[in-house]
Amino acid sequence: MFELAQLRCFTTVAAELNFRRAAQRLHMTQPPLSRQIRLLEHQLGVALFVRSTRSVALTAAGRAFLIEARSLLERAERATQAARRIAAGDIGSVTLGFVANAVYSLLPPVVADLRRRQPDIDLALHEMTSSEQQDALLARRIDLGIVRGALPRPGVRSERLLREPFLLAVHRNHPLADHPDLRVEDLDGLDFLLYAHSAWQPFNELISGLFRSARVQPNSVQMLGSTLTILSLVNADLGVALVPHSASAIRYDGVVFRAITLPHGVDSELHLISREDDDNPACNAVRLALHSAAEQEAHHRLVPDQGR
Repeated sequence: MFELAQLRCFTTVAAELNFRRAAQRLHMTQPPLSRQIRLLEHQLGVALFVRSTRSVALTAAGRAFLIEARSLLERAERATQAARRIAAGDIGSVTLGFVANAVYSLLPPVVADLRRRQPDIDLALHEMTSSEQQDALLARRIDLGIVRGALPRPGVRSERLLREPFLLAVHRNHPLADHPDLRVEDLDGLDFLLYAHSAWQPFNELISGLFRSARVQPNSVQMLGSTLTILSLVNADLGVALVPHSASAIRYDGVVFRAITLPHGVDSELHLISREDDDNPACNAVRLALHSAAEQEAHHRLVPDQGR
């Protein structure tokens, strides 16, 4: 079977119709070029050129083969460029799992940034719990995951993306809506909406432990699984809640968010998880975009005003 180098020799001679000039273009001497053409003709079993002492011309078979030879060289070049771009992470596909809170403020700029700067990377998003993401990651159903807190597991690498404070979500008519310098003690005896306890939701134990340490006893009226559901009940004036700062991007007419002084370590963290044996070069572009968005969010984070 012929080689790509032979096709390049053939197409160059076909373009020049002169062995000397073709050899110069190929940066080789004329005898090796002539041998390559003769070998190609022998392998094909046909004459590609009609040669005389004064001219070189393509045969009918040569003209037909030239079309296919050029097509093969173009396809080989495209394949080469695609392989190089995939290896460099410029093209490819990445499946990203994420917890619901990540979509409030972190993910939208990442998706927009990748579409603008890396349009050849196909990013597929899947909302999943933190534990579901770890299972999916190890089963290679997702390439990266955004989870709550660090959940170490063999074969999984974790890196913190974002640490954000909790805000107090209250109804705009609640007495605490205009209260300055809120502290944990201000929550004692209030109707409180708490995150439900589960293996994939770390906020229940974190907030419950906060109350135990501060010796305050809010009246837990509901234990709910999602921030969106909690805020909808705050909007109905059924209680107050501590929610991650990113939740302030969710707008309800009746909900305002207030800063509250909490002990060190009582905050919300988002971590990026990946496989230790990850071999998808396109993941690096997504990782960089996520860290950049997280840094921007942390840098520009402001406590919402009354209108939020």
